[in-house]
Amino acid sequence: PAFRDVLRQRDVILVDQRGTGRASTLACPQTLEDEHWQSTAVVDPAIARDMTRACLAEIKGADPRRYTTNDYVADLEAARAALGAAQVNLVGVSYGTRVALEYLRRHPAQIRTVVLDSVVPPTLILGAEHARNLDAAIDRQFALCAADKVCHERFGSPREKLDALLARLRAQPVEVSYLDPLTNERRTDTLTAESVSSVVRLHAYAPQQFAMVPMLLASAVEGRYEVMMSQARMIEEMLGDMISVGLQLSVSCAEDAPWLRADPADNHTLLGTSFVDFVRAQCEIWPRGNVPKDFHEPVKASNPVLLLSGEFDPVTPQRYGDEVARTLPNSRHLVLRGQGHSVMQIGCTPRLVSDFIEHADAKGLDASCLDQLTYVPPFTGPHGWEP
Repeated sequence: PAFRDVLRQRDVILVDQRGTGRASTLACPQTLEDEHWQSTAVVDPAIARDMTRACLAEIKGADPRRYTTNDYVADLEAARAALGAAQVNLVGVSYGTRVALEYLRRHPAQIRTVVLDSVVPPTLILGAEHARNLDAAIDRQFALCAADKVCHERFGSPREKLDALLARLRAQPVEVSYLDPLTNERRTDTLTAESVSSVVRLHAYAPQQFAMVPMLLASAVEGRYEVMMSQARMIEEMLGDMISVGLQLSVSCAEDAPWLRADPADNHTLLGTSFVDFVRAQCEIWPRGNVPKDFHEPVKASNPVLLLSGEFDPVTPQRYGDEVARTLPNSRHLVLRGQGHSVMQIGCTPRLVSDFIEHADAKGLDASCLDQLTYVPPFTGPHGWEP
Protein backbone atom coordinates (compact mmCIF):
# COMPACT_ATOMS: atom_id res chain seq x y z
CA PRO A 1 0.00 0.00 0.00
CA ALA A 2 2.82 2.47 0.73
CA PHE A 3 4.00 2.16 -2.89
CA ARG A 4 0.61 2.01 -4.60
CA ASP A 5 1.09 5.32 -6.42
CA VAL A 6 4.81 4.90 -7.05
CA LEU A 7 4.20 1.55 -8.77
CA ARG A 8 2.08 3.19 -11.46
CA GLN A 9 5.21 4.76 -12.95
CA ARG A 10 8.23 2.99 -11.49
CA ASP A 11 9.70 -0.33 -10.44
CA VAL A 12 10.36 -0.98 -6.76
CA ILE A 13 13.51 -3.02 -6.15
CA LEU A 14 13.81 -4.85 -2.81
CA VAL A 15 17.31 -6.00 -1.85
CA ASP A 16 17.50 -8.49 1.02
CA GLN A 17 20.09 -7.29 3.48
CA ARG A 18 22.79 -9.90 3.97
CA GLY A 19 21.71 -11.88 7.04
CA THR A 20 17.97 -11.68 6.22
CA GLY A 21 15.47 -13.21 3.80
CA ARG A 22 17.04 -15.45 1.17
CA ALA A 23 20.44 -14.19 2.30
CA SER A 24 19.78 -15.43 5.84
CA THR A 25 23.18 -16.92 6.64
CA LEU A 26 23.05 -15.53 10.19
CA ALA A 27 19.97 -17.49 11.26
CA CYS A 28 19.93 -18.46 14.93
CA PRO A 29 18.18 -21.54 16.35
CA GLN A 30 14.44 -20.87 16.37
CA THR A 31 14.28 -21.18 20.17
CA LEU A 32 16.65 -18.22 20.40
CA GLU A 33 14.53 -16.04 18.13
CA ASP A 34 11.27 -16.28 20.06
CA GLU A 35 10.18 -13.47 22.32
CA HIS A 36 9.86 -15.69 25.41
CA TRP A 37 13.56 -16.55 25.43
CA GLN A 38 14.54 -12.96 24.72
CA SER A 39 12.25 -11.55 27.43
CA THR A 40 13.90 -13.89 29.93
CA ALA A 41 17.35 -12.87 28.75
CA VAL A 42 16.47 -9.19 29.06
CA VAL A 43 16.25 -9.54 32.85
CA ASP A 44 19.24 -11.89 33.17
CA PRO A 45 22.48 -10.90 31.38
CA ALA A 46 23.89 -14.40 32.00
CA ILE A 47 21.05 -15.91 29.95
CA ALA A 48 21.65 -13.27 27.27
CA ARG A 49 25.28 -14.33 27.01
CA ASP A 50 24.34 -18.03 26.87
CA MET A 51 21.77 -17.27 24.17
CA THR A 52 24.39 -15.43 22.13
CA ARG A 53 26.93 -18.24 22.41
CA ALA A 54 24.33 -20.73 21.23
CA CYS A 55 23.41 -18.53 18.27
CA LEU A 56 27.05 -18.06 17.30
CA ALA A 57 27.69 -21.80 17.44
CA GLU A 58 24.93 -22.42 14.89
CA ILE A 59 26.30 -20.07 12.24
CA LYS A 60 28.18 -21.87 9.49
CA GLY A 61 30.12 -20.38 6.61
CA ALA A 62 29.64 -16.73 7.55
CA ASP A 63 31.77 -14.12 9.32
CA PRO A 64 29.42 -12.08 11.60
CA ARG A 65 31.84 -9.15 11.42
CA ARG A 66 30.92 -8.60 7.76
CA TYR A 67 27.25 -7.78 8.26
CA THR A 68 27.37 -4.11 9.22
CA THR A 69 25.40 -1.25 7.72
CA ASN A 70 28.35 -0.32 5.52
CA ASP A 71 28.53 -3.87 4.15
CA TYR A 72 24.88 -3.53 3.18
CA VAL A 73 25.52 -0.13 1.58
CA ALA A 74 28.25 -1.75 -0.53
CA ASP A 75 25.79 -4.48 -1.54
CA LEU A 76 23.17 -1.90 -2.51
CA GLU A 77 25.66 0.00 -4.63
CA ALA A 78 26.69 -3.25 -6.33
CA ALA A 79 23.03 -4.02 -7.03
CA ARG A 80 22.50 -0.54 -8.51
CA ALA A 81 25.50 -0.95 -10.79
CA ALA A 82 24.38 -4.43 -11.86
CA LEU A 83 20.92 -3.10 -12.72
CA GLY A 84 22.49 -0.41 -14.88
CA ALA A 85 20.62 2.42 -13.14
CA ALA A 86 22.55 5.68 -13.22
CA GLN A 87 20.58 6.90 -10.19
CA VAL A 88 18.05 5.47 -7.77
CA ASN A 89 15.27 6.88 -5.63
CA LEU A 90 16.10 5.48 -2.20
CA VAL A 91 13.50 4.67 0.47
CA GLY A 92 14.42 3.71 4.03
CA VAL A 93 12.16 2.94 7.01
CA SER A 94 13.32 2.86 10.66
CA TYR A 95 16.76 1.17 10.71
CA GLY A 96 16.54 1.45 6.93
CA THR A 97 16.93 5.21 7.34
CA ARG A 98 20.36 4.60 8.89
CA VAL A 99 21.21 2.57 5.78
CA ALA A 100 19.79 5.21 3.44
CA LEU A 101 21.69 8.04 5.12
CA GLU A 102 24.95 6.09 5.00
CA TYR A 103 24.36 5.35 1.31
CA LEU A 104 23.72 9.07 0.79
CA ARG A 105 26.98 9.87 2.58
CA ARG A 106 29.04 7.44 0.44
CA HIS A 107 27.31 7.67 -2.96
CA PRO A 108 25.45 10.99 -3.34
CA ALA A 109 25.90 11.13 -7.12
CA GLN A 110 24.04 7.82 -7.51
CA ILE A 111 20.96 9.04 -5.62
CA ARG A 112 18.17 11.08 -7.19
CA THR A 113 15.84 11.35 -4.16
CA VAL A 114 15.64 9.93 -0.63
CA VAL A 115 12.57 9.17 1.51
CA LEU A 116 13.29 8.65 5.22
CA ASP A 117 10.38 7.23 7.25
CA SER A 118 10.85 7.11 11.06
CA VAL A 119 14.31 8.61 11.10
CA VAL A 120 17.40 7.27 12.91
CA PRO A 121 20.04 10.05 13.10
CA PRO A 122 23.62 8.92 12.42
CA THR A 123 24.61 10.64 15.66
CA LEU A 124 22.27 8.42 17.70
CA ILE A 125 23.53 5.43 19.65
CA LEU A 126 20.59 3.10 19.08
CA GLY A 127 19.15 1.92 22.38
CA ALA A 128 20.47 4.77 24.50
CA GLU A 129 17.15 6.63 24.43
CA HIS A 130 14.69 3.77 23.94
CA ALA A 131 13.41 3.89 27.53
CA ARG A 132 12.70 7.64 27.71
CA ASN A 133 11.25 7.77 24.18
CA LEU A 134 8.88 4.90 24.96
CA ASP A 135 7.63 6.45 28.19
CA ALA A 136 7.04 9.81 26.51
CA ALA A 137 5.03 8.20 23.71
CA ILE A 138 3.01 6.06 26.12
CA ASP A 139 2.09 9.02 28.31
CA ARG A 140 0.99 11.04 25.28
CA GLN A 141 -1.24 8.19 24.13
CA PHE A 142 -2.58 7.58 27.65
CA ALA A 143 -3.57 11.26 27.67
CA LEU A 144 -6.14 10.47 24.98
CA CYS A 145 -7.96 8.26 27.49
CA ALA A 146 -7.81 10.98 30.14
CA ALA A 147 -9.37 13.41 27.65
CA ASP A 148 -12.10 10.94 26.66
CA LYS A 149 -14.95 11.08 29.19
CA VAL A 150 -16.12 7.47 28.75
CA CYS A 151 -12.61 6.00 28.70
CA HIS A 152 -11.62 7.93 31.82
CA GLU A 153 -14.80 6.97 33.70
CA ARG A 154 -14.49 3.27 32.85
CA PHE A 155 -10.74 2.73 33.08
CA GLY A 156 -9.37 5.53 35.27
CA SER A 157 -5.66 6.34 34.89
CA PRO A 158 -3.96 3.86 32.52
CA ARG A 159 -0.54 4.81 33.89
CA GLU A 160 -1.61 4.02 37.46
CA LYS A 161 -3.12 0.74 36.27
CA LEU A 162 0.09 -0.14 34.43
CA ASP A 163 2.29 0.61 37.46
CA ALA A 164 0.02 -1.43 39.75
CA LEU A 165 -0.07 -4.39 37.37
CA LEU A 166 3.70 -4.44 36.91
CA ALA A 167 4.29 -4.29 40.67
CA ARG A 168 1.88 -7.18 41.22
CA LEU A 169 3.45 -9.37 38.54
CA ARG A 170 7.00 -8.65 39.63
CA ALA A 171 6.04 -9.88 43.07
CA GLN A 172 4.10 -12.90 41.74
CA PRO A 173 3.66 -13.88 38.07
CA VAL A 174 0.25 -15.38 37.25
CA GLU A 175 -0.64 -18.65 35.49
CA VAL A 176 -3.34 -17.88 32.90
CA SER A 177 -5.59 -20.23 30.93
CA TYR A 178 -6.63 -18.62 27.64
CA LEU A 179 -7.32 -19.23 23.95
CA ASP A 180 -4.28 -18.98 21.70
CA PRO A 181 -5.06 -16.07 19.29
CA LEU A 182 -3.36 -17.87 16.39
CA THR A 183 -4.68 -21.44 16.82
CA ASN A 184 -7.78 -20.93 19.02
CA GLU A 185 -6.52 -23.79 21.20
CA ARG A 186 -6.64 -23.50 24.97
CA ARG A 187 -3.24 -22.88 26.54
CA THR A 188 -1.84 -22.14 29.96
CA ASP A 189 1.09 -19.76 30.21
CA THR A 190 2.67 -17.44 32.76
CA LEU A 191 1.92 -13.73 32.59
CA THR A 192 4.94 -11.77 33.81
CA ALA A 193 5.81 -8.11 34.14
CA GLU A 194 8.05 -8.53 31.09
CA SER A 195 5.09 -9.91 29.12
CA VAL A 196 2.97 -6.87 29.92
CA SER A 197 5.84 -4.50 29.13
CA SER A 198 6.23 -6.15 25.73
CA VAL A 199 2.53 -5.73 24.96
CA VAL A 200 2.53 -2.05 25.90
CA ARG A 201 5.81 -1.38 24.12
CA LEU A 202 4.93 -3.09 20.83
CA HIS A 203 1.37 -1.71 20.76
CA ALA A 204 2.82 1.78 21.19
CA TYR A 205 4.30 1.51 17.68
CA ALA A 206 0.79 1.66 16.18
CA PRO A 207 -1.85 3.90 17.83
CA GLN A 208 -4.56 1.80 16.18
CA GLN A 209 -3.42 -1.07 18.43
CA PHE A 210 -2.53 1.04 21.44
CA ALA A 211 -6.14 2.25 21.57
CA MET A 212 -7.04 -1.01 23.35
CA VAL A 213 -4.28 -0.79 25.99
CA PRO A 214 -6.21 1.20 28.66
CA MET A 215 -8.99 -1.40 28.48
CA LEU A 216 -6.47 -4.30 28.65
CA LEU A 217 -4.79 -2.82 31.71
CA ALA A 218 -8.06 -2.17 33.53
CA SER A 219 -9.20 -5.77 32.92
CA ALA A 220 -5.89 -7.24 34.06
CA VAL A 221 -5.78 -5.15 37.23
CA GLU A 222 -9.24 -6.54 38.07
CA GLY A 223 -7.88 -10.09 37.68
CA ARG A 224 -9.11 -10.78 34.13
CA TYR A 225 -5.80 -11.67 32.50
CA GLU A 226 -6.92 -13.69 29.47
CA VAL A 227 -6.86 -10.96 26.81
CA MET A 228 -3.55 -9.52 28.03
CA MET A 229 -2.02 -13.01 27.94
CA SER A 230 -3.43 -13.54 24.46
CA GLN A 231 -1.83 -10.31 23.24
CA ALA A 232 1.50 -11.30 24.80
CA ARG A 233 1.34 -14.67 23.06
CA MET A 234 0.60 -13.05 19.69
CA ILE A 235 3.58 -10.70 20.02
CA GLU A 236 5.85 -13.57 21.05
CA GLU A 237 4.93 -15.58 17.95
CA MET A 238 5.07 -12.70 15.49
CA LEU A 239 8.41 -11.28 16.62
CA GLY A 240 10.09 -14.66 16.32
CA ASP A 241 9.37 -14.58 12.58
CA MET A 242 10.19 -10.91 12.05
CA ILE A 243 13.57 -10.39 13.69
CA SER A 244 16.90 -11.68 12.40
CA VAL A 245 18.77 -11.95 15.71
CA GLY A 246 22.15 -12.62 14.12
CA LEU A 247 22.00 -9.57 11.87
CA GLN A 248 20.70 -7.42 14.72
CA LEU A 249 23.72 -8.41 16.79
CA SER A 250 26.20 -7.77 13.97
CA VAL A 251 24.80 -4.27 13.47
CA SER A 252 24.30 -3.34 17.13
CA CYS A 253 27.58 -4.73 18.43
CA ALA A 254 29.65 -2.89 15.82
CA GLU A 255 27.75 0.38 15.55
CA ASP A 256 26.16 1.06 18.94
CA ALA A 257 27.30 -1.19 21.80
CA PRO A 258 30.81 0.32 22.17
CA TRP A 259 29.18 3.64 23.12
CA LEU A 260 26.06 2.32 24.83
CA ARG A 261 25.75 3.06 28.55
CA ALA A 262 22.86 2.54 30.97
CA ASP A 263 21.37 5.78 32.31
CA PRO A 264 20.28 5.56 35.98
CA ALA A 265 17.56 8.09 35.17
CA ASP A 266 15.84 5.34 33.15
CA ASN A 267 15.43 3.03 36.17
CA HIS A 268 11.83 4.12 36.75
CA THR A 269 10.70 3.86 33.12
CA LEU A 270 8.76 0.95 31.65
CA LEU A 271 11.83 -0.39 29.85
CA GLY A 272 14.31 0.59 32.55
CA THR A 273 17.95 -0.16 31.77
CA SER A 274 17.25 -3.80 30.89
CA PHE A 275 17.46 -3.27 27.13
CA VAL A 276 20.87 -1.63 27.42
CA ASP A 277 22.12 -4.33 29.79
CA PHE A 278 20.78 -7.01 27.41
CA VAL A 279 22.56 -5.59 24.34
CA ARG A 280 25.83 -5.06 26.18
CA ALA A 281 25.76 -8.62 27.54
CA GLN A 282 25.18 -10.07 24.07
CA CYS A 283 27.91 -7.93 22.54
CA GLU A 284 30.46 -9.23 25.03
CA ILE A 285 30.21 -12.48 23.04
CA TRP A 286 29.37 -11.48 19.48
CA PRO A 287 32.27 -10.72 17.05
CA ARG A 288 32.50 -7.01 16.29
CA GLY A 289 32.93 -5.58 12.82
CA ASN A 290 34.49 -2.25 11.89
CA VAL A 291 32.74 1.03 11.16
CA PRO A 292 34.14 4.11 9.38
CA LYS A 293 35.42 6.90 11.61
CA ASP A 294 32.76 9.32 10.35
CA PHE A 295 29.87 6.84 10.75
CA HIS A 296 28.26 8.76 13.65
CA GLU A 297 28.71 12.20 12.12
CA PRO A 298 25.75 14.08 10.57
CA VAL A 299 25.18 13.49 6.86
CA LYS A 300 25.50 16.61 4.73
CA ALA A 301 24.12 16.49 1.19
CA SER A 302 22.17 18.63 -1.28
CA ASN A 303 20.02 15.77 -2.68
CA PRO A 304 16.22 16.12 -2.38
CA VAL A 305 15.10 14.39 0.83
CA LEU A 306 11.61 13.86 2.29
CA LEU A 307 11.50 12.96 5.99
CA LEU A 308 8.43 11.45 7.68
CA SER A 309 7.68 11.05 11.39
CA GLY A 310 4.74 9.98 13.54
CA GLU A 311 3.73 12.29 16.37
CA PHE A 312 3.52 9.37 18.82
CA ASP A 313 6.49 7.34 17.57
CA PRO A 314 7.91 5.50 20.63
CA VAL A 315 11.36 4.81 19.16
CA THR A 316 12.21 7.48 16.55
CA PRO A 317 10.42 10.65 17.73
CA GLN A 318 9.92 13.81 15.73
CA ARG A 319 13.06 15.46 17.07
CA TYR A 320 15.21 12.86 15.29
CA GLY A 321 13.82 13.90 11.92
CA ASP A 322 14.33 17.56 12.83
CA GLU A 323 17.98 16.84 13.69
CA VAL A 324 18.73 15.06 10.41
CA ALA A 325 16.94 17.72 8.33
CA ARG A 326 19.22 20.46 9.70
CA THR A 327 22.18 19.28 7.58
CA LEU A 328 20.11 18.48 4.47
CA PRO A 329 19.25 21.89 2.96
CA ASN A 330 17.09 20.40 0.18
CA SER A 331 14.83 18.51 2.58
CA ARG A 332 11.40 18.74 4.20
CA HIS A 333 10.13 17.02 7.35
CA LEU A 334 6.44 16.05 7.62
CA VAL A 335 5.01 14.96 10.99
CA LEU A 336 1.82 12.89 10.89
CA ARG A 337 -0.67 13.78 13.61
CA GLY A 338 -1.47 11.00 16.07
CA GLN A 339 0.59 8.36 14.23
CA GLY A 340 3.29 5.99 15.45
CA HIS A 341 6.25 4.23 13.87
CA SER A 342 6.51 3.64 10.09
CA VAL A 343 3.96 5.98 8.55
CA MET A 344 4.51 5.91 4.79
CA GLN A 345 1.28 3.95 4.21
CA ILE A 346 -0.95 6.29 6.30
CA GLY A 347 -3.63 8.50 4.73
CA CYS A 348 -2.48 10.49 1.73
CA THR A 349 1.21 9.84 2.40
CA PRO A 350 1.58 7.29 -0.45
CA ARG A 351 0.50 10.01 -2.88
CA LEU A 352 2.86 12.56 -1.33
CA VAL A 353 5.77 10.12 -1.57
CA SER A 354 4.90 9.42 -5.21
CA ASP A 355 4.67 13.14 -6.03
CA PHE A 356 8.01 13.77 -4.32
CA ILE A 357 9.74 10.99 -6.24
CA GLU A 358 8.20 12.19 -9.50
CA HIS A 359 9.21 15.85 -9.15
CA ALA A 360 12.19 15.61 -6.74
CA ASP A 361 10.88 18.66 -4.86
CA ALA A 362 10.08 18.19 -1.17
CA LYS A 363 9.56 21.86 -0.39
CA GLY A 364 7.00 22.23 -3.20
CA LEU A 365 4.74 19.41 -2.00
CA ASP A 366 1.19 20.34 -1.08
CA ALA A 367 0.91 18.35 2.15
CA SER A 368 -2.35 19.95 3.33
CA CYS A 369 -4.09 16.56 2.97
CA LEU A 370 -2.27 15.44 6.13
CA ASP A 371 -4.44 17.90 8.08
CA GLN A 372 -7.26 15.37 7.72
CA LEU A 373 -5.51 12.87 9.98
CA THR A 374 -7.18 12.57 13.38
CA TYR A 375 -6.27 10.92 16.66
CA VAL A 376 -7.30 7.30 17.15
CA PRO A 377 -9.86 7.27 20.01
CA PRO A 378 -9.21 4.89 22.91
CA PHE A 379 -11.32 1.75 23.20
CA THR A 380 -14.16 2.10 25.70
CA GLY A 381 -15.19 -1.57 25.48
CA PRO A 382 -14.46 -4.81 23.62
CA HIS A 383 -16.12 -3.53 20.44
CA GLY A 384 -13.92 -0.46 20.13
CA TRP A 385 -14.49 3.23 20.75
CA GLU A 386 -17.68 5.20 21.20
CA PRO A 387 -19.67 6.03 18.03
